[in-house]
This record gives sequence, C-alpha cells and structure tokens, in this order.
Amino acid sequence: MDMWLEQADCFILRHGNLLLGFCSRDSADNAGTITFFYPTKSDVDQMYATLTQYAQNRPTINDKYNIYHFFANDPEGRTIEFQAFLHPLKEWPAGDSGAVW
Repeated sequence: MDMWLEQADCFILRHGNLLLGFCSRDSADNAGTITFFYPTKSDVDQMYATLTQYAQNRPTINDKYNIYHFFANDPEGRTIEFQAFLHPLKEWPAGDSGAVW
C-alpha cells in the first residue's frame, strides 16, 4: 500500500480503491472504527438522515482533520464514522466503475 494522506496523528494508506487509515488515540474502540468516506457534505447529511436513530451525534466539522462527519453504532455496537474531506484530495479509482473522484 502507498501513503495516500498523512495528518497530525492519522495516516491513510491506499491500494487501488481501498483506503485504510490508522489513528493514534488515548482510548479507542478495541474492535476498530469503520469509516465510510463520501465525496460531499450533502452525502454525509443524507446518510445521517437515513441513520439518525443509530447516530451518536449530528454531523459536524472537525477542524483538526478538515472533515465533516458523524459517528453511529452498528447493530453489534461497533463505532462507524461517516465523513467527507473538506480539502482537495489525491485522485483514486472509485470502485468498479473505473471513475476517479
């Protein structure tokens, strides 16, 4: 995997359209956090509208990482994050379509 994005205490690796991030935290869900990444804030808002009953918080801007995001719990209690980056990103293949975001 190649380094795709480095942040203060997180880094994201890329292989094809797979992005895998690692962040240093004082405390964390020991099962890990699954992050779904969307191209726009409105996509995140749409997911929030769909999953409001599972959400831990409303979507907010996180200035440290320059993202718009919210957290939810899956049916087994794992933490799931839904986010959009608010800054330009390197291109990568978007799934099977071959499109590039």
